[in-house]
Amino acid sequence: MKYVTHAESETIALGKRLAQHAHPGMTFLLHGDLACGKTTFTKGIAQGLEIKDIVNSPTFTILKIYDRGRFPLYHIDAYRLENNDYDLGLDENSEEVLTVIEWPQYYPELPSEHLDIDFRYIDDDSREITFQPQGKIYEDLLKELNLC
Repeated sequence: MKYVTHAESETIALGKRLAQHAHPGMTFLLHGDLACGKTTFTKGIAQGLEIKDIVNSPTFTILKIYDRGRFPLYHIDAYRLENNDYDLGLDENSEEVLTVIEWPQYYPELPSEHLDIDFRYIDDDSREITFQPQGKIYEDLLKELNLC
């Protein structure tokens, strides 16, 4: 399903709406070029989880953990993992958190079931966001939100 947002606030609202219906153990993979809305969308996810912390890109830290919400959010920027074999130890807590991975093509081991979210820059304000569920729980999530 393709969805077009026409302002940063709409991208945030879409992420918030998705997170309000998400469950611990889910993984969202965010694909797209630089400055196409991935971190903006993640800000909305944090809002949907009732996280009050400021969310920004974990580019230099690779992983940011936001644990003061309905349940924790792991925000990963895997760009710096290219050609590296880091073990972030995420599999230990994956059932208890919502994991968001930017640049998932560089992440060493992705779960087989996840939600692919593709971002395409249209213009300074607009983004095309496409959802591709990989597994029944993600299909059900998108049906619940009328995003499929």
